[in-house]
Amino acid sequence: MTIHRETPEPQPSRPGMTPKLRTPRRRAVLGAGAILIALGAGLAGGYAIAQRAEGALTPIPPVAVSSLAPSAGVSVKGKVAEIYGDKFVLQDETGRALIETGPEWRMTPLVSKDEMVSVQGRFENGSLHARLLTRADGKQEIVGGRPPRGPMAWARERIEPVGLDPAQAQAIIAKAGYTDVRIVGRGPRHYEIAAKDRDGRETELHLGFDGDIRERRVF
Repeated sequence: MTIHRETPEPQPSRPGMTPKLRTPRRRAVLGAGAILIALGAGLAGGYAIAQRAEGALTPIPPVAVSSLAPSAGVSVKGKVAEIYGDKFVLQDETGRALIETGPEWRMTPLVSKDEMVSVQGRFENGSLHARLLTRADGKQEIVGGRPPRGPMAWARERIEPVGLDPAQAQAIIAKAGYTDVRIVGRGPRHYEIAAKDRDGRETELHLGFDGDIRERRVF
């Protein structure tokens, strides 16, 4: 077996000038710079995705905690009573609800004790899985989701040009026979929709940017 070893070629030199060679240290510096550029691009891409998702969500009026029922899109408002890592308990005049902000790799809580917040998301199995957090000053934050898989993950799941605006998406779902249509999320190539089917059952749909309804789940 032949082993090929790369050796730096000497550069033409002028009198009194020492040839510059690419050293391992220089390669390491260049590699680190490339990583930082990729990381910055990934963060910028993720921030842009979050901004677009926030703007697409349908505002949902909050309901009393005591009236929460399985739903793909519901909202509650109250005071933060307790905090458990990436989860917290929200309390209003009617009761308490466990809010999961996820993902589990989040190291610092999103809220403070006694803070007043509104939370919009999916309610099932006794917990509200938050998607949108609104603070008392009106500032909103997209929450939930999955942990990052590397600085270039956003590029592998590239954001395709959006062929549907939120109003068009809602119209497509309504034309298919659904009512109470709410956009509750936005993925790289689809809208996440909550709606009532013809029998009045709460339903979760994925509407592709090509106009096709791709998934359906009844609560």
